[in-house]
Amino acid sequence: MQDYNTLLLFSTASILLALAPGPDNLFVLTQSMLFGRSAGFKITLGLCTGLIFHTTIVSLGVAAIFQTSVIAFNTLKYIGAGYLLFLAYQAFSASSSKLEVKESVKLSSWNLYSRGIIMNITNPKVSIFFMAFLPQFTDASKGAITIQMFLLGFIFILATIIIFGLISMLAGAAGRLLTKSARVDRVLNILAGSVFAGLAVKLALIQQK
Repeated sequence: MQDYNTLLLFSTASILLALAPGPDNLFVLTQSMLFGRSAGFKITLGLCTGLIFHTTIVSLGVAAIFQTSVIAFNTLKYIGAGYLLFLAYQAFSASSSKLEVKESVKLSSWNLYSRGIIMNITNPKVSIFFMAFLPQFTDASKGAITIQMFLLGFIFILATIIIFGLISMLAGAAGRLLTKSARVDRVLNILAGSVFAGLAVKLALIQQK
């Protein structure tokens, strides 16, 4: 197992990465504002389930396929981009509807949770990032590298849950105030749709390196 200083350094880096503006925390922010903090937490759990997937395939060496296979890389990213465009369509449709945001409660826990999973798993860059990031904090003299990688992945996930949980709480509180107005509700849905569309374009344009 890594020494205390290494784990502390990794934990600090993980928290800073979770705080840095990016697709995942922006996703949690917009969804929490629209659907409430509980929705944000469920999406966060979905995102972290995706991180378990990435940690596992990196630790077992499977993630290398996304670094070496253009077909695998592009297939995964286009699936993710397509899903984000679908979410954008839903958000824009809601903004033009007379239905109020209360209708969003029809989104089940599984629906919200699966959004997070799909959002995270279909981004091959996460696996490639983990392949570059996690090994920097491992040491062969400290034991099995695979176990060390899983430990680091667990710490990264814990940091993500804490930071994204805070984002969910703050954004959910702001959303409760803002969605009292039907006009603001429409604006938030348009904003969410724009975010989804922007993330879809960004994901579709990323290149394998």
